[in-house]
Amino acid sequence: MIRISDTISIQDWELTEQFVRASGPGGQNVNKVSSAVELRFEAASSPSLPGPVKTRLRRLAGRRWTTEGTLVIQCDETRSQARNRDLARERLAELVKKALTPPKRRIATRPTLGSKKRRLKAKKVRGEVKAMRGKVDPDT
Repeated sequence: MIRISDTISIQDWELTEQFVRASGPGGQNVNKVSSAVELRFEAASSPSLPGPVKTRLRRLAGRRWTTEGTLVIQCDETRSQARNRDLARERLAELVKKALTPPKRRIATRPTLGSKKRRLKAKKVRGEVKAMRGKVDPDT
């Protein structure tokens, strides 16, 4: 069981772990040992998470969220299978903790007087540049 907060915890039956061979350098060890872990959490159908948390989790997960509503976390950082498993579970807990906090509402602010003046000055300069374009009078 992964404890996220006082009210939310993810049960072991909601998680599926699959161990695969890690990619990248590592010599013969890479070819023999399945040390990388692929942790799957059926987030969309999870009874542990409330609806708004699921929505925020989906947005935070990005490409790790499948069309079936499964959150897939892969970890092949270390050569130890147990350590990779722990790291994947920590990442899952961290992601769900981020999804627990609702985003802050943006407070609309007025533009400062200085920024207004700078904008108007830039517009005036640009207008003067454009005014200088056009036909050149050969008499002057």
